Amino acid sequence: MKYMLIMRATDEAIEASKNVPFEQVIEEMGRYNESMVKAGVLVGGDGLSDAEEGFVVDFSSDTPLVTDGPYGETKELFNGFWLLEVSSKEEAAEWAKRAPLGPGSKLEVRRVTGPEDFPQDNEWIQKEEGWREELDARKS
Repeated sequence: MKYMLIMRATDEAIEASKNVPFEQVIEEMGRYNESMVKAGVLVGGDGLSDAEEGFVVDFSSDTPLVTDGPYGETKELFNGFWLLEVSSKEEAAEWAKRAPLGPGSKLEVRRVTGPEDFPQDNEWIQKEEGWREELDARKS
């Protein structure tokens, strides 16, 4: 099963992070990532740039509206993610608890759906399987 660990920050976490040297953050994240690689559970992951560099596309009206960041409240923003392949929800929770995050930080953990979660006789689900194969072939 795949799970995504989504890093969320609060104002408290942002303030607390100002007291930690950046080199220490990089080292702690590196050690955590390395442990997941060695365990064979890390599929992918990345950090995200500051919300001020992003934008939101709002589909509330007929014509989608693009709004530059920052946007939303701090608690609504996420800063990065890890994608894990694990055997259970419990294993995902164990890895999440090991993340080197400080006070005020939160990890939202969500199972990633796969083709098996949808009707197999659906034309679009069948096409998606072909697309996945194409993407895998491009990686080779």
